[in-house]
Amino acid sequence: MLTGAPWLLAHKSMLEINKPKKFSLYGSDYVLWKDATGKINALPNACPHMGAMLSEGWCEQKNDKSSVVVCPFHALEFDSEGCTILPGSKKKTLPQLQPLELIIQGDFIWSYGGQEPKAQIPNILNKIAAEYDFIGYTADTSVKTDLLSMLLNMHDYNHQNGTHRPLFRITEVNFNKFIDNGHESHAFYNMPTAPTTLGAKIKKPDLLLIPKELKAHLENHFPSLVIFHGETAIGKVAQCHLFIPESEIQTRTYILMFGKPKHPVFKIFSKNILNFAKVVVKQDTDILQKIYPNTPQKIKLNNEVGMDWVRRNFESWPEIKEPNFSK
Repeated sequence: MLTGAPWLLAHKSMLEINKPKKFSLYGSDYVLWKDATGKINALPNACPHMGAMLSEGWCEQKNDKSSVVVCPFHALEFDSEGCTILPGSKKKTLPQLQPLELIIQGDFIWSYGGQEPKAQIPNILNKIAAEYDFIGYTADTSVKTDLLSMLLNMHDYNHQNGTHRPLFRITEVNFNKFIDNGHESHAFYNMPTAPTTLGAKIKKPDLLLIPKELKAHLENHFPSLVIFHGETAIGKVAQCHLFIPESEIQTRTYILMFGKPKHPVFKIFSKNILNFAKVVVKQDTDILQKIYPNTPQKIKLNNEVGMDWVRRNFESWPEIKEPNFSK
């Protein structure tokens, strides 16, 4: 599961104030909550009394606007340090739960899952947040698949006119260039789309967002981040796909969407842009459930360089090996 990699657990907008939420990483479950001051807290999700899920409980706000998470079984309160006060006692206990170490960068909540860091947190999301408007998040999905299979799917550029054909009506994938910088890479390709009638566009205005040719620039930061840089007549988008290994057989993915408007109508279509992204993730996760695992690959298509990049980095993690490009 690539221990020592940084994983973006959430964007702060994904946490409601004083509402606990469960997150999983490296086979362990945690409860995260945001208090009224904006502070993010994270503890193991199992109550140390009888194992109840703290994420199924609630939060109690204190006078200083900090808050504790409350066990739904016996209402024991745990503060951000994992301490509680037992019934009949007025003294705080020693920590009963070990807090999960978080790295907060602006609105981004990163964690190494308690492991020794072996790679730096990519700075690209901070740059995007500074230059673009945050549109929202979508498609927060847990998929029964291992991390490698999820990443191979995301870097399989040939699947666009198959898996995503019903959404974008892509007719072919014309691959242009792949830039390999170790744990960072960039892929550039164009995808012509089938023509759409005016009547279809009137019935479904979302189709107005699809150009005659989709020009894709994917910026990849191994192993947790893929950014689709897109541009239309009304604005630019940075569609950020995140990946988290919840366990050896379960992987979580979600999207953070950022935009840079060129025209006021861009904001009107913001929800449509999020909806497109949600459908993309649904199609990707759906096809992952329709693949026989461990099937020997007897056929190799052109332009599988992105998949080669994933395999090489996965096998050599955390070292960086020289690329061996697909033709």
